[in-house]
Amino acid sequence: MGTKKRLAVRIMASVLLLGMLGGCGGNNQAGNESGSGNAGGDKVKLTMWGAVPPENGPQEVVDNWNKEHPDVQVEYVRFVNDDDGNLKLDTALSTGQNVDLFVNYTLTNLDKRVKGGTALDLGEFSDYNIDEKMGTDAASWKIDDKYYGMPTKKNAQFIAVNKEALDQAGLALPKAWTWDEAREYAVKLKAEGFKYGLVQHTTPFVDSLDSVMVKNGYVKPDGSSNMDDPLVTKWLETLNGMMKEDLTTPPLGEQLTSKMPVENMFLSGEAAMINIGEWLLRSSNNMTEFPREFKIAFAPIPRLTENEADFIKSGGLGDLISINAKSKHKDAAWEFLKWYADGGMIPMAAGGRLPSSNAVDQQTAIEHLLGDHADTYDKESLEFMLYGDKTPTFVRGIAQEVVDMRAQEYEKYFLGNQTAAETVQNMVKRHNGWLKQNP
Repeated sequence: MGTKKRLAVRIMASVLLLGMLGGCGGNNQAGNESGSGNAGGDKVKLTMWGAVPPENGPQEVVDNWNKEHPDVQVEYVRFVNDDDGNLKLDTALSTGQNVDLFVNYTLTNLDKRVKGGTALDLGEFSDYNIDEKMGTDAASWKIDDKYYGMPTKKNAQFIAVNKEALDQAGLALPKAWTWDEAREYAVKLKAEGFKYGLVQHTTPFVDSLDSVMVKNGYVKPDGSSNMDDPLVTKWLETLNGMMKEDLTTPPLGEQLTSKMPVENMFLSGEAAMINIGEWLLRSSNNMTEFPREFKIAFAPIPRLTENEADFIKSGGLGDLISINAKSKHKDAAWEFLKWYADGGMIPMAAGGRLPSSNAVDQQTAIEHLLGDHADTYDKESLEFMLYGDKTPTFVRGIAQEVVDMRAQEYEKYFLGNQTAAETVQNMVKRHNGWLKQNP
């Protein structure tokens, strides 16, 4: 073959090769448009981690968003809100797994993630005022005066009460009361044929203790532990009396070892009252699994202090959603977060999660909250607990080590292994040791 013919063959081969490469490039572009998430007008895929089961609202939320925003698709991943579940989330964040948004359920976990550099400072966005939209309670979630997430849910802690039992016992539904009064109610309600007058979910079990600590200070002016506040002893002795003298509430040891389903006990009519939060309605609206014939009314959490003006309750705002500081799609995540907070999360209301943004109509939220079962609730008392009670609120923000240390000591007391005085003494000693190590 001559030189000119060989050169022509090479040129033609090069042209064919370029054409094939161009075709491959076109195929890759089509693949990107179907969701690979690369640049060039491609679809963005966001992954949001939360603890609520998908069927209780989150899946409907992301489905609604995905229909409205074909270029930004969101996938919901559930983790369980316990130590193992939070470790799973933290591992995913630290190892660069797919997490663009994630929900923080405690200030303690948020603080850990901020220190780990995985929660984005939302101050880099200027088109949304969290304080104006969410109100003054939002500030409880600030760390170093910065928002590393947006609180999206209105928290509500309350005593849910079997209204029929209350009426039969001739008891008024309180709008403010003490633990001494709640103890009396529990005795009278148990006499109506209930196994227990009051049961408590483990989550809000120590809220009354923290109410005292937040109000009076975890630490005294001299820098030492304030866990010997007299109201701490009052809390211990009141609950212990209900467990062992009145038999109106389950012994804590039995509740923990048996993983007692206190929520089911209330809904099945075994217990007349339960200390719980708004998540109760996720179960109480499920008449298939939890059929009931009684109406549920709502009362405030009792206070340990006699002076109502000194009372501060657990509550405020919750479900703080952060953007992963390492996300490749921060702007898209921010757009989703604003949409979610200002009404996109409404399907979550049926599971007890009321939007905290003032962009959402309160009555609309309550209608979604109660669904088809509004007539099975005392709506007036529920609205009072959600919007009428103006008692100041707190979000627990102490270190997890202190929470665990304190629990170890009061559990010994409720198990009968040490006295109330010894329990307080040990809590103070261990807290002081922690304070020295963590100045």
